[in-house]
Amino acid sequence: MDESQRREYWRTNLRLMAILLTVWFCVSYLFGILLVVPLNNIVINGFPLGFWFAQQGSIITFVILIGVYVWRMDRLDDHYDVGRVEEQRLADEVRRAREQEEG
Repeated sequence: MDESQRREYWRTNLRLMAILLTVWFCVSYLFGILLVVPLNNIVINGFPLGFWFAQQGSIITFVILIGVYVWRMDRLDDHYDVGRVEEQRLADEVRRAREQEEG
């Protein structure tokens, strides 16, 4: 990977993190704290929506965002062949070690 690809890879990673952290901020801080009173006027299954965001919503959203990050980073790594070079290097080391043991 050359320098321009490294920069693009890192820029894409930072953009993804910024988007996901913004979503997390909106759910946990805005919906769970600042907008809790207006959201409490909406009731789902007997629970005010603001209460739900404050208690379960931010945690569930955080877990989902982790899954989205892992999925997107796997695709990004595949696009830039990140990890494949390391896998190949390790495979070459194992092959050389076996050849030295045999010879």
